[in-house]
Amino acid sequence: MSNLLRFQVVEEAFKKKATEVPTPSERPSDYFGKYVFNREKMYKYLPAEVYNKLIDVIDNGARLDRSIADAVADGMKQWAQEMGATHYTHWFQPLTEGTAEKHDAFVEHDGKGGMMETFSGKLLVQQEPDASSFPNGGIRNTFEARGYSAWDPTSPVFIIDDTLCIPTIFIAYTGEALDYKAPLLRSLHAVTKAAKDVCQYFYDDVRKVQVNLGWEQEYFLVDEGLYSARPDLLMTGRTLMGHESAKNQQMDDHYFGTIPDRVQAFMKDLEIHALELAIPCKTRHNEVAPNQFELAPIFEECNLAVDHNMLLMSLMKRVARNHGFRVLLHEKPFDGINGSGKHNNWSLTAERKGEEHTLLHAPGKADTSNPEHTANETLRFVTFIVETLMAVYRHNGLLKASIMSATNAHRLGGNEAPPAIISSFLGKQLTELLDHIERSDKDDLFTLKGKQGMEIDIPQIPDLIIDNTDRNRTSPFAFTGNRFEFRAPGSSANCASAMIALNSAMAEALQDFKQRVDQKIAEYSKYAEFADGSGHTAKFHAILDVLRDDIKTCKPIRFDGNGYSEEWVAEAARRGLDVEKSCPKIFEHYLDDSSIRMFEATKVMNRKELEARNEVKWETYVKTVQIEARVMGDLSMNHVIPVSTHYQSQLIKNVQGMKEVFPAEEAQRLSRRNLKLIQEIAERTERIEQLVEDLTEARRVANRIVDIHQRAIAYHDTVCPKMDAIRHETDCLEMIVEDGLWSLPKYRELLFIR
Repeated sequence: MSNLLRFQVVEEAFKKKATEVPTPSERPSDYFGKYVFNREKMYKYLPAEVYNKLIDVIDNGARLDRSIADAVADGMKQWAQEMGATHYTHWFQPLTEGTAEKHDAFVEHDGKGGMMETFSGKLLVQQEPDASSFPNGGIRNTFEARGYSAWDPTSPVFIIDDTLCIPTIFIAYTGEALDYKAPLLRSLHAVTKAAKDVCQYFYDDVRKVQVNLGWEQEYFLVDEGLYSARPDLLMTGRTLMGHESAKNQQMDDHYFGTIPDRVQAFMKDLEIHALELAIPCKTRHNEVAPNQFELAPIFEECNLAVDHNMLLMSLMKRVARNHGFRVLLHEKPFDGINGSGKHNNWSLTAERKGEEHTLLHAPGKADTSNPEHTANETLRFVTFIVETLMAVYRHNGLLKASIMSATNAHRLGGNEAPPAIISSFLGKQLTELLDHIERSDKDDLFTLKGKQGMEIDIPQIPDLIIDNTDRNRTSPFAFTGNRFEFRAPGSSANCASAMIALNSAMAEALQDFKQRVDQKIAEYSKYAEFADGSGHTAKFHAILDVLRDDIKTCKPIRFDGNGYSEEWVAEAARRGLDVEKSCPKIFEHYLDDSSIRMFEATKVMNRKELEARNEVKWETYVKTVQIEARVMGDLSMNHVIPVSTHYQSQLIKNVQGMKEVFPAEEAQRLSRRNLKLIQEIAERTERIEQLVEDLTEARRVANRIVDIHQRAIAYHDTVCPKMDAIRHETDCLEMIVEDGLWSLPKYRELLFIR
């Protein structure tokens, strides 16, 4: 018995060469957005009045005038047909972590026995997918199919192949959100309004606030032939068994190393397609683990960035096939080496009159000629930093729930990823600044100078604060100079999940901050000492008082040490932070009273929507583990054990042959190793058989639990440990069985053949 398939695909993979990718004749800036109905195309294909109204909707949040829908649809259709499109689809993001689309042709009866190509405003604005066929958490019964997809004009339409794709939200007939985009848009509205209100304390010319997101997409590439020979990769996206390779990432020679030729060709091809779809690819490089890579764009408005990430993940899979690869977006496809994340770089920008943009999480420029200006900029910076920390502190459990999944659970807590405890790293200088504000008395912080105004004793913040401290790779939520980097989201996730929670929490924090500041302003304005002067004294006094309270309140979320240490786990628990490791229990935070109040107060989601989403999360967890358990049982019984017992039979024949050739005592001595292997194979295969039976029974018992929440907990507590035990036995057998017999491509082949 020999494994022809494994060695055949290995041989073919070694022979593959890089696919030639023609370099476009134009510069990237010339074909950027080629297949996107962007503002340039809008201006060309839409009447001026329609264009202006649509831009007002996009830029200023004006209500969409349905009367312009037909004109917009006509312009879109004309452009799309000129680009070769024959179909259109509403492109939405259901609770599957992927995207969905149903393609319809631009055709209708012409009433004369023929057909005509048409596309109306009604079809652009709204369609009716089957809402019961997507995860909905019980909002829709099987017999209640109606749901609606509605056009999101803030995200440009685009063309894939021959289809015009229209980004949309997806809601139930009764109005509840069944996707990620609808609550994301609500959360963006909430946080931008709250941030604008707070910005009014510092800038009287602020027009709007924008949420920015820059994601970093990590992924693995595996040769397509090797992938097809691994049923676990094919069915689950990760290797359910496989012994660690003698060499993996311990030499630190892959990170930022020379990109392999086949991979370079794939990256080039991917970037060309991405740029044509207006995805602003910026960075590509080797990641830490072998065959692991990263792509990162320039940051964008949050909603658009989420759409672009979902589009890119789909695009990656298509392009990879053309280069003989499969993309692995699973957070932990290989045990023993780094998993893949998707760091979310999040910030707020205030757009002011005169097209000036102020990054609210960045320190302002010092002005020696105007100390009051400097103090104002410093106070703005500290305000948005502290209120972000307040949001993260109040809802640290919810933020962990927003990034948790059955797949990301394998990554979090490993030394390549942040621990499953949400904390924030600020760096030495910013930490000292907040400590100074907290420790100082009111009199220490304020120096009143009559009509000249007021000085604030806060150390000046240099412009290059990002360079004044080292980075903490163990921090899930780290300040990086002008933004926060949320490092916990997984590589396969929809960024919207984390952004919905973070934006909503930030909106609540800013709303609460403003309410308390306004109360104090009203109180302090009654005193005579604040009646004269610059007119800012009472306001500044109120802001600083509230900030000092908040700095004290959110201090437990600040942690600059080693997040992997056991001491931190105990310390985090003492601080009141969530230290739960069970994925199904972590999801419970969506239904905390504080979470429900926050989501409802910000009008992002109501209780019914939250309960439905948790139903989906628990059900998805169960199904994920269930599929993995079934695949593991199949591989164990139909691959591992037959191969192992076949090798055992060869060893037994060898031992028997030794007895025929050598005297009994000599034969016994010479066969000692083989006898030991025979026994070990017998014992391990016996344990595997028993564990597979136990695994099946654990699933059977769990499946009888009606409540999906408790069923998910049962899968975590009883099914997953048995899978870990089976893996241990199979990985040990892989090191025993003759290499030529082992049926599954090994880690050294999956990770080092490029």
